[in-house]
Amino acid sequence: MSSLKGSQAQKPRLSVFSKGPLEIPSPTEADWPKDDEKDFVFKDMDQELDSLPQPYRMINKLVNRLFDRSWEIIEERDSLREVERSWIVPIIYPPAAEIRLDKMPGGMAVSQDYLFIGGPKGFSIYNLHNCKKIYVLEKLKVDVISIWATDLGNDVLIVPVDEMGIVRLFYLCKDSLYLIKAINEMDDTSKQSTCVKMEVSQSGDYAAFLFQGAGDVWLEVYKLPKEIWLKESEHPQLALSQKKKPKQLQLNTPDSAVTEHTETNLGPSVSPNSIQDLNISFRSDLKLSPPVFVMKIKPPKPIAGTTFKSPLEVFAKVEDYFGIGSGQNHFIKDVQWEQHMEIFYTSYKKHLEGEWEEEPLSMATFHFFYTNSLTTTPMDVKSSSGVACVLGIHWTGSHNFFLYSLNKTPKDKTDYENVWPCAAPIVMSQTSSFSSYLALVCDDGVLILWDLAQGFLFGVIALPEGCFCQSIHFLRFFLVHEGQNVYPDYPVKFEVMCVVLCTNASLHLVTASGTEGPTSRVLVDRPVMHLEEAIYAVAPVPALPGMVLIFSRNHSVSLMDVAKAEIICAFSAPTCRQQAMPWKPLFVVSPHHPCFLLHGVHPHGHTTPTTDDPKNTTDSVFYFNFEDYLLLKDISKKCTISQKCLGYSQDFSQMLPAEKRCEQFLQRSFQKVAKNQMKGRDQWSRLRKYSILLQKETLKR
Repeated sequence: MSSLKGSQAQKPRLSVFSKGPLEIPSPTEADWPKDDEKDFVFKDMDQELDSLPQPYRMINKLVNRLFDRSWEIIEERDSLREVERSWIVPIIYPPAAEIRLDKMPGGMAVSQDYLFIGGPKGFSIYNLHNCKKIYVLEKLKVDVISIWATDLGNDVLIVPVDEMGIVRLFYLCKDSLYLIKAINEMDDTSKQSTCVKMEVSQSGDYAAFLFQGAGDVWLEVYKLPKEIWLKESEHPQLALSQKKKPKQLQLNTPDSAVTEHTETNLGPSVSPNSIQDLNISFRSDLKLSPPVFVMKIKPPKPIAGTTFKSPLEVFAKVEDYFGIGSGQNHFIKDVQWEQHMEIFYTSYKKHLEGEWEEEPLSMATFHFFYTNSLTTTPMDVKSSSGVACVLGIHWTGSHNFFLYSLNKTPKDKTDYENVWPCAAPIVMSQTSSFSSYLALVCDDGVLILWDLAQGFLFGVIALPEGCFCQSIHFLRFFLVHEGQNVYPDYPVKFEVMCVVLCTNASLHLVTASGTEGPTSRVLVDRPVMHLEEAIYAVAPVPALPGMVLIFSRNHSVSLMDVAKAEIICAFSAPTCRQQAMPWKPLFVVSPHHPCFLLHGVHPHGHTTPTTDDPKNTTDSVFYFNFEDYLLLKDISKKCTISQKCLGYSQDFSQMLPAEKRCEQFLQRSFQKVAKNQMKGRDQWSRLRKYSILLQKETLKR
């Protein structure tokens, strides 16, 4: 029916009329007159409607338009019903536990068996396994708006940022909590800077903070003496007996504490069952060593004219050669620069007539790397494995990715040791665990993948036209064995997987293997009709191989298997859906345990879940444990597989060590040689038979 209607809408309605009067034909076919095309005329039936007088002609057009639109709606509903019939409704799991809060949390962080939630005047510490509150710190002047936590062996480094932009370092060791230092707190509020972004190395040896203030932006890098912190916390007399003590940092209560410089390595492990029995206390009497300042990095200066008069003067007075061929360290005369700007303004005058907007401050994205091959390491510097040694950074609108060595002292000159130029400005960068892999995303949709440990470029891939990267997340490499995703229990090299969420809400899986180059596969297409189903955020689940959490704008949370591009299940939590504001999910996924936590708004009593009154709602954090659900329990417990179980199948040959792969290659080569020898013997025997037959035929002649 729909196809018939469509054909009628596309083709004009024609009828054939004879010019003369119609006659009854003779019963004998021989007497029938021959048809002449000139005797017939074609008329459009719609022409008769067009000849109608007003207002009937307008009424006819409106009726036809209404009919066409109604038919389109019917076809759309029919197609939607067909799609819904093919849908498989996933299993929806409720949360395992709920944490009631007084107000919206100021960020969440997970480290080891602890959950840290920012709140009024401080933060709270919970047991991750049973969601019981262990300790509450409410000694700050203002509320905490974001919080980070990093493992330092068996201890934890806690880094909250308050509403004033002040970042502090707290150290949790066993049953004691110490304040190490407020990095950017100033007595003069007019000189107060704001922490915009921060990053702590995965090993906990270094921390970098991006500050903004007085119309300027800069990056400060500190070395964290975690081993000294551990010694000072275990032996308080060492810290108390110090002669020179730094000025104490005051909070808004007399119980405030100061802490300083340190590096840590492991104390006795704490079992999850004993965490709830801990009685954490805030130690204001003990001052730990502060972090050591390493360097301060500012954005690259814009290109400007130079006072040098000749190239010889440039070579004579410039000592550094860094940045050659990368667009850095240009030396252009003022006259040449003025001529260049004049030509530019003349060419684009019509586009520059409007008022100039003030350019925003340049922001930085930075990462810690653990390989010495990226920069030149001095001979007298000893670097240990697993310790960050390089800082990579790129600034807003810059084509270059700068690399700074961390093996410096504050007296050393702050210069980058290496620079990687890109063809387009870098808009995003991401690293995998312990920075083994690096992804650089340019503003033209090009994705560059690097293996930093081996110094190997996987390749460059361009996202589909119209797709621009919104976020990128690396996945731990997994295999599909007997229909289940598993992690190999041996080191895997030259294999990378990452999921890319684009600005049009489409989701892609990018993979690269050895020298084959990266490939892209669409996991979720961009929504066309139902925009509320658009993906807002994506988060990998380390405890489940090949699984990612998908947070949609309609407040739904689902778990996807990227190998099959299928939704495994969904998770629900009571949520007050405010239609006026888009949903920005606040969540955290545990890197070591099979669980994640999600912030939601719980309505009071019989309040409808669509209410917009904040007085009738309560903020909560919902806890989802994958092992509590039968569908995911086996996956989380059987997530690894040994090399023996995989055997030497060709499907997994690329995952084996180099020695095994060489052995398999030689064995296959020997097998091919034996097969070729057999084929050669067969061909030789046939050739001999044919030659004997030809000789006999020749003798007969």
